[in-house]
Amino acid sequence: MSASALPSWQTRWYWRPGLLALLASGSIMVLELAVGRIAATYVGWSLYTWTAIISIVMLGISLGSWIGGRLADRWASPLLLGAMLVLGGLLSWSVLLVDTIDAVAQVEKLTQQNLSYVAGLAALGVTLAFLPCLVLGCISPIVVRLTMRTLEETGRTVGRIHALESVGSIAGTFLTGFLLISLFGTRPVVWGVGMLLMLLGALFLAGGRWWALLASVCLLGGATWYANSRNWYQGPCLLETDYYCIKVGDEIKMGDDNSAGYPVKVLILDRLVHSYSSLEDPTRLVYTYERMYAGATAFQNDRHGPLQTLFIGGGGYTFPRFMEAVYPDSELDVIEIDPGVTAIAHELLGLAKETTIRTFNEDARMFLERTPERAYDLVFGDAFNDFSVPYHLTTREFNDRVHAWMAPDGLYVINMIDGPSGELFRSYVHTLRQTWQHVYVVMNVDAWRRATRYTIVIIATDEPLDSASLAPYSEELAGQILDDDTVDALLVEGRTMTLTDRYAPVDQMLLPVFFDFLPEK
Repeated sequence: MSASALPSWQTRWYWRPGLLALLASGSIMVLELAVGRIAATYVGWSLYTWTAIISIVMLGISLGSWIGGRLADRWASPLLLGAMLVLGGLLSWSVLLVDTIDAVAQVEKLTQQNLSYVAGLAALGVTLAFLPCLVLGCISPIVVRLTMRTLEETGRTVGRIHALESVGSIAGTFLTGFLLISLFGTRPVVWGVGMLLMLLGALFLAGGRWWALLASVCLLGGATWYANSRNWYQGPCLLETDYYCIKVGDEIKMGDDNSAGYPVKVLILDRLVHSYSSLEDPTRLVYTYERMYAGATAFQNDRHGPLQTLFIGGGGYTFPRFMEAVYPDSELDVIEIDPGVTAIAHELLGLAKETTIRTFNEDARMFLERTPERAYDLVFGDAFNDFSVPYHLTTREFNDRVHAWMAPDGLYVINMIDGPSGELFRSYVHTLRQTWQHVYVVMNVDAWRRATRYTIVIIATDEPLDSASLAPYSEELAGQILDDDTVDALLVEGRTMTLTDRYAPVDQMLLPVFFDFLPEK
């Protein structure tokens, strides 16, 4: 077909079918990643969160492609394409409505109506992602239909459009994961996607007329100004990083005698309360497991002080600050993967700028893969976050690396969460036993069996411990440490495996806890 025989709109400057397919497909991937991060703010970051989001996105794209094909066969035109782009942009903005509803309450409501928590996640995914992905999925068939000139060009046209869609998906994924969210945060990124799609739609609806485009730009610019003034796309995060939505609040905690309350700062990473920090008195410890940590620290300090201590996970830096105050001669190293968490700890959680605590903002596995530079007397494992357990920190290979950095009689003290099914707990303890000669479990077995989820403290060491030696330092620690026979009996109650780098189904092991758990507000 000659250029003169082409429809007039196909010869205009803005008709770039490959670019349209690339931008539409890239927008879907940007939305998918952004929606996953937004959902994690409310329901936690887990394999199940991403499974629900990805499944809903793919469902939307598939159904959209089918509907778009039927629309293209009947009414393919630049006006239809423009209308779908504008509608896709508007529905992209609807993702931001999650911040105007209590998403956690909605998921909990669904769960209480005899639906599983996974069903609640799927419902949340539909609310956030389904409609915009459905509409954006319609664009590709319309673009293909408008691009085709003869039947002989069908394969070449479809192949080129789909290839450029793949390029757009790759570019959208990399830009979002490595740049856009880091620079702007998820909600401004979603707003930007909606702006881009609506501007593209206005281009086709206006037929390339400059005055209509200028009016569209002014209208969308005004909408952006108004949305910014109302904080519509700011979200709940004090700071949004590549890893977490970080929030900090204030609470009053009761003293040990339940008479005098004291203020604490609360660090929330995504939806989980991660730590309580007293700015006035760093020796105040709210969590029971932290007080058990304090007992283990006092015990080890009497044997080896001053201590060389490593923390796998910094969080609110509550316990590193405690040790800095109580044991000022100790050497304290913290591996915290998120530099944003460290920055917030310095800014709001009482971690002094001139602190003696050394921080390494990297993954613990990468840090410990190096040749050991020192022998730590104490290693605290506190990187297990809600249902988001980094599996590569649970394996025998990782344990071997921790062991290589420890003194011969060092203590590896870990805090973990599991429910009465105990599948992860059993396998993790069994795996620790492959590296250390003695593994001790500290918990109230009766309370563990009654709870939906329960915090467990585990101590791994090459030298034997007993409750009598720990009692002077912590009655809580000594009173709940289980003897070897009790631990052995727990380990044979169900499936137990050695967790390795090749096979560590941690998320699946937590599935019973995940099903039973109702989100905390």
